[in-house]
This record gives sequence, structure tokens and C-alpha cells, in this order.
Amino acid sequence: MNLLSDWDGIISLFIACIEILLLVNLFIFSEKNRTNIIIYFIIAFLTGYQVFEFLLCGADINSSYAAYLAFVDISFLPPLNLLLILSVIKSRSKINYLIFIPAVFFVVYYLFFIDQFKVVKCTVLYAVYNYPSGDLFGFFYYLPILISFIILLKKRKEIARKQTAILFIAHLFIIVPVSTGFILLYLNVPGLIGSIESILCKFAFVYAIFLALYCLNNSTVRQNIGMSKP
Repeated sequence: MNLLSDWDGIISLFIACIEILLLVNLFIFSEKNRTNIIIYFIIAFLTGYQVFEFLLCGADINSSYAAYLAFVDISFLPPLNLLLILSVIKSRSKINYLIFIPAVFFVVYYLFFIDQFKVVKCTVLYAVYNYPSGDLFGFFYYLPILISFIILLKKRKEIARKQTAILFIAHLFIIVPVSTGFILLYLNVPGLIGSIESILCKFAFVYAIFLALYCLNNSTVRQNIGMSKP
């Protein structure tokens, strides 16, 4: 047990290093269009969370402020993912940015309860957090992800087949833990609920890889080449 505890947070550090490499490669080799820039932000936020989790569990910086900042980071991931899908289907209304209101609300709301943020358990794979209004946060955290997946399914015929396949597979790696999160909320399993955001971000590592693949293929030049083929 003691041997394993020495490695707490190491997976987070490993994932963060790979996601940084992904970001660097995407910035160099992918086209800087709107959809791809959203992907940059998603991977950057995923990287940021893994860094925070390493600091909390691996570097023993177990402060309420660090745990709060980790939650600030992940609060913006679901609306960013929804914004990505809206961008893919060419929905670019300014009203779309209203989807960030719940994330901003929780960031401000939690400012008054920073002292309640605690990492109550660290493991090699995930962390368990204690934070206020967990059920409410979980609902607004998971809902945009489920909406993104539903939109993707409904609008799949409007997206190129290869792009749809990449996005669909990517979303499977976040839908599974999200579905598990709803089941845990229903069964009222607080210990597992406290770790679901951490577990989700581990699954999201594969999600990030598929987003990177989508990003590299999402360029005007590639689309024009595909359209010119007989």
C-alpha cells in the first residue's frame, strides 16, 4: 500500500506530458480555424486539470485553493465540448456562448466556499474530492456532455462520415463515465461521486487523442482535396 501511495498522481503527470505534446503538434501542424481553436482550448483545459491533480496528489500541495482551481478548470470543459459540436454543425450564433453561464456561476459561487474544497483521497489513477453542492454541480457538469452527444447523433448526416466517426468514438470515452455518474447520483454513492470528475478526465485522455486526430484532418485544404476527387 505504501509503495503504491508513492506513485499517487503519476498517471496525471504522464497524461499531462502527452497532452502538452499533442497541443504543440496541433499548434504547429493543424489549420487555425475556429473549430480547431476550440479543440486547442479543450486539450489545454484537460492538461491543466491533470497538472493540478499531480500537484495535489503527487507533489502533496493539498490546499483548498489548488482543489478549487482544479474545479474551475474542469467547469469549462463541458460547455467547451458543446461549443465544439455546435461549431462542427455550423451553428455559430452569439447566443451559443450562454452555455458558459453555469460554469461562470459555479466559479463565482465556489469562491465563497473555497475552504470546503478538499482532496480526501489520492490514488495512482484518480482523486476523491470533497466540495459543496456536489449533486447540483454534477448535473450542470454532465448535462452539456449529454446534449453534445445527442446533437452529434441527430446531425450526423450533416457531417462528413470520417469526421462523424472520429467524434462519435471520442464522445464514447466521456459518455460512459458520465452515464456512470448519473447512475451514482441515483444510487447516492457519495464516495464514488466525489471521484467521478477525476475518473472522467482520465477517460478524456483518449477523447483528447481523437479530438487531435479530428483537428489534424479538419482543414480547408484537406476538404478541398476530398471534394476534388472523382
